[in-house]
Amino acid sequence: MPGLSIVHRVSAYARPEAWVLEPAPSTFAPSGRWSNKDMDPVPPKGRTWSTFNYVAYWVSDATNVAVWELASSMLAIGLSWRQALPAIAVGHIIISLVMVANGTIGARLHVGFPVLNRSSFGFWFSYFSVVSRVVLSLFWFGIQTYTGSECVYQMLKAIWPSLARMHNGLAPGAHITTSGMMCYFLYWLIQFPLMLVSPQKIRWLFMVKAFVVPPAWLAMLIWAFVKVPSSEGLFKQHSNLSGSTMSYAWLSALNSALGIYSTLAVNIPDFTRYAKNERAQYVQLLIIPTAFTLVGFIGIAVTSAGTSLYGAVLWDPLQLIDRWDNRAAAFFASFTFVLATLGTNISANSLSAANDMTVLFPRYINIRRGQALCALLGGWALCPWEILASAQGFLAFMNGYTVFLGPFAGIMVADYWIVHRCKVDVPAMYDPHGRYRYTYGFNWRAVVAILVSVPPNMPGLISSINPKIDVGGAMKIFDFAWLFGFFTASVTFTVLSLVFPAKETFIPEAITSESVFEDAPGSERSSHLEKGVEEEIKAVV
Repeated sequence: MPGLSIVHRVSAYARPEAWVLEPAPSTFAPSGRWSNKDMDPVPPKGRTWSTFNYVAYWVSDATNVAVWELASSMLAIGLSWRQALPAIAVGHIIISLVMVANGTIGARLHVGFPVLNRSSFGFWFSYFSVVSRVVLSLFWFGIQTYTGSECVYQMLKAIWPSLARMHNGLAPGAHITTSGMMCYFLYWLIQFPLMLVSPQKIRWLFMVKAFVVPPAWLAMLIWAFVKVPSSEGLFKQHSNLSGSTMSYAWLSALNSALGIYSTLAVNIPDFTRYAKNERAQYVQLLIIPTAFTLVGFIGIAVTSAGTSLYGAVLWDPLQLIDRWDNRAAAFFASFTFVLATLGTNISANSLSAANDMTVLFPRYINIRRGQALCALLGGWALCPWEILASAQGFLAFMNGYTVFLGPFAGIMVADYWIVHRCKVDVPAMYDPHGRYRYTYGFNWRAVVAILVSVPPNMPGLISSINPKIDVGGAMKIFDFAWLFGFFTASVTFTVLSLVFPAKETFIPEAITSESVFEDAPGSERSSHLEKGVEEEIKAVV
């Protein structure tokens, strides 16, 4: 009977075993508990990203509101635009070097960050960085989704100006209006289907964004120079800083540039693992500093024009668009920001969270399920409008999280390139009792490197959360927290690893996944699912 069939299907999904993922035939893990198909090395047929795809990816990531506003913090502390732009350029040159150093590991071994991290930190200690990344990604996913909803609001207001006068049925303590909640839900609905696209295919979204958004933003740049001469607005601002004060201010600006994508500098293997070959991602050395510096300049120029035209410094481009009289221009400009936020949120946040969740619960979560969880937890459970309205200290802490990300990146680079000289054992990364177990799952050298590099930055982080707390000269270290953390951790880790080597991790030649893919045996593993349940799951998931 149809009714009984529906009940049977629902009851099938209610059993935990119905959601267990079947391991790939070539999995390296000793059991399905430790891996799934999305965690395993990418097979040759899945390596689809070309050089052009990485150009499109970074042009896509550079065109977002946060990069547009990047120079605002620099000008706010007293630097001129002539000093801010070199800080943006130098910062992204440095981050591109780290991006390619870590990205080459992923492109060469075809393994993501959460698994690669085990060879550096130890099987169990690696979960510290993975959990940190999950929390960060969920948090920023919610914030970016809220930003996207503001873009949708401007689009709809351009079509129906009466939206600005829509009755608010929510209480003032809700920190969001009825129209704001409607736009948030619409943006979330637009975003969710794109999160279910596989990493191999989502590159097409980045290509569309790369072709649509930059021309629109260049048009805004032209508009700015046509409306206001370059000698006016922010361009006539000169720095009143000098000596050591100016030097530390510039280092702080450099740290802001480094921090904006310091997260991806750690987990870039999540994307380069899909490269056709390791050379395909070398283009990041050129495209990252070029694209980010150009967008930073556009942000300065357009904001400068807005200062002269509207008498206010409008770093938020949506506030600038809100003052335009041309509704068609406002609609299309807002649309480009919707597209910009979509691409960035998926690439930098939801995919990262999903990759990390697969490691935390490999039996039950693959990348698609991880993205769905990210959409629910980051999009709704965290209530980003509440965080933005009432948790400025928490925001400051999240922004200051680079005190951890610098050391993470430094340890990964040092371990692969200097300590082990590219000779690592990929299958052992999937074995909790393998060579990368170190001491009870912890590489004490990485632990010491974290303890040496992070605490000196903590006083500055505390002061950034609560400016009333005076930490004196310790704040100066926090001004270049990422650089301090990266170099201190990498040097400490390298010295300890060479003086006190973990001999079991040193091998004469790298052991990769290639031999497994060339001669993969048929799978004799049990599916963990009864046949009927398996068919039902595949039909939906």
